Amino acid sequence: MKGYGQFCPVAKATEVLGEKWTPLIIRELLAGEQSFNTLRKGVPLMSPSLLSSRLKSLEAAGIIDRQKTDRGVMYSLTPAGDELRPIVEQLGVWGQRWVRSDLSKKDLDPSLLMWDMHRRIDTSYFPDGRTVLRFEYVDYPSKMRLWWLVIDDDDVDICLKDPGHDVDLFVQSRLKTMTQIWVGDISMSKARREKLLNLSGNTTLKNSMPSWIGRSVLAGIAPA
Repeated sequence: MKGYGQFCPVAKATEVLGEKWTPLIIRELLAGEQSFNTLRKGVPLMSPSLLSSRLKSLEAAGIIDRQKTDRGVMYSLTPAGDELRPIVEQLGVWGQRWVRSDLSKKDLDPSLLMWDMHRRIDTSYFPDGRTVLRFEYVDYPSKMRLWWLVIDDDDVDICLKDPGHDVDLFVQSRLKTMTQIWVGDISMSKARREKLLNLSGNTTLKNSMPSWIGRSVLAGIAPA
């Protein structure tokens, strides 16, 4: 990013953090140490080459640390990067209040929604052993229409292909509906009452879904 030619600390900080995608990479790393492929799941529309370039820039700026481990190369925030936590969180609060998405088609992404949801699911609501949830977004083409979440004790895995296990709960809706539920624009009970969301399968899982599915961390922020 070309510099502003100013000594102002706001200008200098923006030179490091103001490039497209950079705040979202930091948002993902605030969740903890991650691999390159895991980071890609949090920014699915970002090309691998651009992600690699941004990571190198952030490492050079002292924002992130790159370490080779027995799990491969892992990225994490340095103390300077972690100090951005309240800034990124407040940026999200401001965005949810003042520039909230109208959830038009260009803002909807099933892969990002499923990635977000899998990180927030409360696994304590599920019985021991394996539980399989199938999500169907009826307004999407076959390639992105079906998603599976496989919960095994405290682990939650996302599958875009049928994992071959019996499904305990079928969840069917339009992508916009599930996104509205996730960001707090509509309650699950209202979505079911208005037949925007259809659940079938295990009765206990259906009834407890509002508790175990969770919501976006910013869902409680009301629009201005």
